[in-house]
Amino acid sequence: MTHALSKAMCSLPVMMLALGCSQSNADFGTLEFSEVSVPVTQDEKRAIRASDSVTIDGTTYPIGYHDLVRTNQTLSKLDGRGSETAVFGLLKDKDGQPMLQEDASPWVCTNGSGPDHTSLLRYGTSLFAVTQLECSVGGAYVTKLDQDAEGNLTALSTRSVDFSDVFGTYVNCAGVTTPWNSHLGSEEYEPPMAIFNAEAENQAWFDDPTWHDAHMQAIADYNKIENTAENAAYFGYMFGWIPEIKVTSADGRNRVAKHFAMGRFAHELAYVMPDERTVYLSDDGTNVGLFLFVADRAKVLSSGTLYAAHWVQTSGEGSGRADIEWINLGHATNDEIRAAIEAKTTFADMFDRVEPLDAEAGTCPDGYTSTNTYDEGLLCTRLKSGMDKIASRLETRLYAAHQGATTEFRKEEGLTYNPDDKVLYVAMSEVAKGMEDRASQDVGGPNHIRLTKNKCGAVYGMNLKGEVSDTEGNAIDSDYVAHNMWGLIAGQSKDYSGTELSDNSCDVDGIASPDNLTYLPKYRTLVIGEDTSAHQNDYVWSYNIDAKTLTRIATTPYGAETTSPFWDANIHGHGYLTLVTQHPYGESDEDKALSPDDKESHVGYIGPFPPLD
Repeated sequence: MTHALSKAMCSLPVMMLALGCSQSNADFGTLEFSEVSVPVTQDEKRAIRASDSVTIDGTTYPIGYHDLVRTNQTLSKLDGRGSETAVFGLLKDKDGQPMLQEDASPWVCTNGSGPDHTSLLRYGTSLFAVTQLECSVGGAYVTKLDQDAEGNLTALSTRSVDFSDVFGTYVNCAGVTTPWNSHLGSEEYEPPMAIFNAEAENQAWFDDPTWHDAHMQAIADYNKIENTAENAAYFGYMFGWIPEIKVTSADGRNRVAKHFAMGRFAHELAYVMPDERTVYLSDDGTNVGLFLFVADRAKVLSSGTLYAAHWVQTSGEGSGRADIEWINLGHATNDEIRAAIEAKTTFADMFDRVEPLDAEAGTCPDGYTSTNTYDEGLLCTRLKSGMDKIASRLETRLYAAHQGATTEFRKEEGLTYNPDDKVLYVAMSEVAKGMEDRASQDVGGPNHIRLTKNKCGAVYGMNLKGEVSDTEGNAIDSDYVAHNMWGLIAGQSKDYSGTELSDNSCDVDGIASPDNLTYLPKYRTLVIGEDTSAHQNDYVWSYNIDAKTLTRIATTPYGAETTSPFWDANIHGHGYLTLVTQHPYGESDEDKALSPDDKESHVGYIGPFPPLD
């Protein structure tokens, strides 16, 4: 390749990382956060700490962490009358009545789980925070905000979102703010319907008080129906989708939809690309897939074509490298799939299932496909005639495995997009289990991913381009199709035995269990949040993708997860990096809380920044 041709190709963002070149630094601004130290003292380990300044293009601005609202906090009721109030995070059933815990106390989604992604949405001159709740019965709150002249935000009033028209909601995890100013959420850890065949042998499993049964009981309580194996055989299909919330008035009224056309699995989040119709979907768990949805129309996610990724490994070094192929799972609409759910479709309506011939070898009887996917593990199933469309959405991961897609990813978490280079980033909290070569989770599967275990996790990059065809040779109608996957940055194990950092098992100067991601366009900055037990306190990092340097920009209290870092470049003249601190003292060190209030989750932001759009 001639120098002139190479230089010309490097000017195209899609080619930069593939060719090992980058745009001139003159094309971008500079941004540097002040660094937050590793928490060492008790006070540091109990606090939310964040960068107190940011230097942008040579000018330093004061910033900091600010709370908006906390779980169990009482605010005025949004669109209420007189002295009406609302408790932020209180879960409600289909009739809008407060749900109760076993001890008859109000069920507020906080310790052990809590609020997650928060979108800042505008309606005219009004500003709202939409916050979803990651509990067995999920939910969301719309909170009206005041913004002062300096950009500081204050919560004024709040109200819960009514999900009754879409059967309720469930374990609402990560999400995004769409380009069209709506909140796109998620329903994580979909109920495992393969075990609810309505067969007598499954009743014993169902009666066992397991994690999944507890979730099923919560779903039944919300819908006010009896929690039986027979009911579970179909109503679990009401959950595991992508919900969307749109604010429709200045007093916070809203409209809710579930996008059944986008498939059902353990949704971490759905990330919308700049064309407003291409959406990447991450799947959180062990032996999961990676999915791509192309909507029929921009800004309307109610119908479209779904694809599943096939990892074609080209290197097993480090975090690995692969070409990505896309398998077409077909077209569907929300109405078609909702009708199948309301018709009480069960797993047994879609698939025949038999026991393996040899469970250790992963072999199945003739005519049955051997798969190994999240929750179900090794299955021998046969798709029933005429059920492709319904199975592709109700049992998306299993159907994808039948078609040859890769279902070996582990803890697939956040997604974000770098428009400067046309690169999508995806976080894997752990490179392990199905991603390891010849792990037990490969039994019955194709063993597409063959890597060395890294418990500290990695962030991957995926180059995007147009004019890509699926595995059947049909063009994918998008200019944002990933065609490869490669390790960008990985955490590293480290032994701190005998030191003041002995509660850490991954290097404290590197990432551990990367989770949610966001990107600051034009400033070469990737933000990485953690959900980890390998750091005693979870961190949020900024990563300069050119210098390949990490800066710790926030730390959270004992036992808390960092969620919802999302970059809003310009809201009424100010920038914000949202940050939710979920369930302090909930995963560890419960005894170190000084009061019950310490355990309430925080919804807040880092900033305010100058506008950076």
